[in-house]
Amino acid sequence: MKFSATMSEKPPAWISFRGVRANVMEVEMIEGLEALRDINVLSTFVKMLCAMLCGGAIGLEREYKRRSAGFRTHILICLGACMTAMTGQYIVIILHYSSDMARLGAQVIAGIGFIGAGAIIVTQKNQVRGLTTSAGLWATAVTGLAFGSGFYEGGILTTILILLAETVLSRLEYASHVRAKRRILYVEFTRRAALDFILSEMKSRGDQIEDIEMTQDAESKEKNGKTQRAYVYYRTMGKESEPETDWNQVPGIDMVELI
Repeated sequence: MKFSATMSEKPPAWISFRGVRANVMEVEMIEGLEALRDINVLSTFVKMLCAMLCGGAIGLEREYKRRSAGFRTHILICLGACMTAMTGQYIVIILHYSSDMARLGAQVIAGIGFIGAGAIIVTQKNQVRGLTTSAGLWATAVTGLAFGSGFYEGGILTTILILLAETVLSRLEYASHVRAKRRILYVEFTRRAALDFILSEMKSRGDQIEDIEMTQDAESKEKNGKTQRAYVYYRTMGKESEPETDWNQVPGIDMVELI
């Protein structure tokens, strides 16, 4: 089965929409890819191949870091988005239906939020995990739409920049956190006096406490004897200070951990 349609004609310098004329800037793209921007068997294969390779490259980095959405997930999302963009073009150009070619692609942008939300979790310590993976899934879907639309330059460049952000820039982010010397101490306790003892110990060794957050009302929970959670935000004044190992042995303390 052979099908072909031409999409490579340059748009006019002026277009008219509802009686309003607007100037259209002609953008020069890479020459020699005109046949791959059309709708034919070869361009379909190349678009889906690019989507699979670029989606796999992004997913491989996430798989290496043991994230919830990894290699196969990113490939499937990028391929699905690519096929969605091509289907929208096929409906209008080949079947001559009166529709908007970008309508199906717009649903991908909105629908990927459901998958991205599944990658975000809240740990027992009330820490949010998976935001980078969720954003990567959304960017991967957009990359697939770019390939499906024949925008090879944008898809490849976006893939390179995504990998750069997830590898190189992540190290810079970690280094900035280390240099800031700002720490968060997670404490589970059943007695308020036990938490006050840890805070006094931190002040005595030179730590500057900036803020303390508690998940529940300390006074009411102390009467019930239930475990409470506290997040102590502080800065070290010299060397990196770790929580003392004997703090876990303090009566009324269930857990002390640096997060």
